[in-house]
Amino acid sequence: MSRALTVSGFLGLTVMMGVGMYQNVLNATGEGVPAWMIGGHAHLGVLSILAIVLAFAIPALNVTGTLETVVTWTFIPGQWGLPLVPWLAVGGGISVLHPTAFLWGGLLLVSMLIMTWQAAVQTEIAVGGGGVDPTPADD
Repeated sequence: MSRALTVSGFLGLTVMMGVGMYQNVLNATGEGVPAWMIGGHAHLGVLSILAIVLAFAIPALNVTGTLETVVTWTFIPGQWGLPLVPWLAVGGGISVLHPTAFLWGGLLLVSMLIMTWQAAVQTEIAVGGGGVDPTPADD
């Protein structure tokens, strides 16, 4: 599950950076960046970073089994759905998608509430490599 979050996080950052480069082109040509594009760009960036952090937090808090599955698969659709709403609803003219922002946001809330509970009830948090000898990367 952590792999899915990590891949989703780095893919999201890649897409976000591509959108940022496009925004630069719009600014350089004098067109300016529409507000709907900026909001989606910011949300995708922050949520993608959080996906990567979450991939490390899940094992550190010993979240396993069904809870790990729920956290992962409520977060990933929320990570992508929330920024896509302004891009598709406003930018793409598919205004019927606006209410789905509550679905995507709700999924993110479920994921974060589970992690909040796990952080509150854990008596031991696994930090670091746990006795693994570090190996230099340039061997």
